[in-house]
Amino acid sequence: MSRAGLRLSLGPIPKPDAVKLTITVSAELRAQLDAYAEMHSRVHQAPVDASTLVPHMLAAFMARDRGFRTMLIAAAKPKAD
Repeated sequence: MSRAGLRLSLGPIPKPDAVKLTITVSAELRAQLDAYAEMHSRVHQAPVDASTLVPHMLAAFMARDRGFRTMLIAAAKPKAD
């Protein structure tokens, strides 16, 4: 498979400054995450596993969630008394 024209939503992975969080996912989702990690490794020519990708996937999802951003901004505004 040629890498020309291949693109994933998730770009190269930066070095982590992280806190550990444990989650449980279905076997089907785990298989999909492993497949995504394998494809990401091929596209970016750097080995990566699913557990490394998940935090970046979640961050990308939250960054694109307009409702979440709107609610964060509203919550940060001081309330008028």
